[in-house]
Amino acid sequence: MMALNKKGSRRITVDGIEYRWRIRRKPSYMQGLCWTPMTYAVEAINADQPGTVLNVTNGQAHSSNWLGLEAESIRPAHVAASIREARSQGWDPILAGSPFQLDRSAERTAQP
Repeated sequence: MMALNKKGSRRITVDGIEYRWRIRRKPSYMQGLCWTPMTYAVEAINADQPGTVLNVTNGQAHSSNWLGLEAESIRPAHVAASIREARSQGWDPILAGSPFQLDRSAERTAQP
């Protein structure tokens, strides 16, 4: 159970619940070399205690990759769709626990 850093995060409301989401500003070594896709994290904004974090694998290169490959921006609509998909797969953002992994890389790489 680890809370997201507030600095650099964005807020989004999905189905009446407020969330905070964040993309790592600097790519990891593996992301920098485009060996692994970009990821972002989402958590519910809960005043009492942090819940389970959602880690979404996007399927594209990190925008700050070291090879100069193009990357699309992650839009709030993509984040909202990821939250809804994770909720339908059993993610409960209020309960404490290990991060919930959602892999959406197949849908992103299939797009032209």
